[in-house]
Amino acid sequence: MHNDVNALFDNLWQNYLAVTPSAVKVHELLGSTQQDDIINDHIALRTFNIEKVGLEKLAAHFLAVGYKECGEYHFEAKKLYAKHFEHSDPKQPKVFISELLIDQCSPELQAIVHNMVDQIDQQAVTADNFLYSGTHWQVDSETYKSLLAESEYAAWMSAWGYRANHFTVNINELTNFSTIETVNDTLKEAGFALNTSGGEIKGSPEVLLEQSSTLADDCDVQFSDQTMSVPSCFYEFALRYPMANGELYTGFVAASADKIFESTNAR
Repeated sequence: MHNDVNALFDNLWQNYLAVTPSAVKVHELLGSTQQDDIINDHIALRTFNIEKVGLEKLAAHFLAVGYKECGEYHFEAKKLYAKHFEHSDPKQPKVFISELLIDQCSPELQAIVHNMVDQIDQQAVTADNFLYSGTHWQVDSETYKSLLAESEYAAWMSAWGYRANHFTVNINELTNFSTIETVNDTLKEAGFALNTSGGEIKGSPEVLLEQSSTLADDCDVQFSDQTMSVPSCFYEFALRYPMANGELYTGFVAASADKIFESTNAR
């Protein structure tokens, strides 16, 4: 595992950029081409609730560099469970980790996922690069499609594996923008398609958090039988509001996050 939080995030970022080329354009629109000019609010990772690779196994990589657990979330319709983590240095990004509750899924999906996870070397899970190691398996395109019919989340995992599925622009820290509406308008004028599930803006000042996101880039995946273009990763935008004590809210809103997951849905 990493012992340097910045090295961990640098690697996650480079791995994300490799399949999310639109992220560079987002920086040009909202800040500059330098990553340091845009503050990252949070990243998100996905996994399965299988002990070998469960949420806690991913979280251990962040606990090792100074993070602590701060909240939990349930997404019953999508059969997901999640936690978020914060660093002792508030300038570090928050981390949102979710897992698919495969015991609530069909026997067919469970068999596919167990077969995928069985192919992961146990030692790989604690290696420095695990959180940006991608897939440790190969599935064919028909298996991907069968997963897609039941769970967009499972299908995305089969194609992309372990990597940040999004980074998030902290709107509170932008110099040239102060509202989520102006950020969204700028993105749309530049040709970006936004996730409109639940509305372009998820959340409100009343729940202390407003979020929006692009739709994931399409990127080629080499399945075992053919290459297919499927949704990869996306960019999110978050505006946080102060709580009664004057400090900015640092948590997440399950109803909004539920819709953000859909940014990677197949189209």
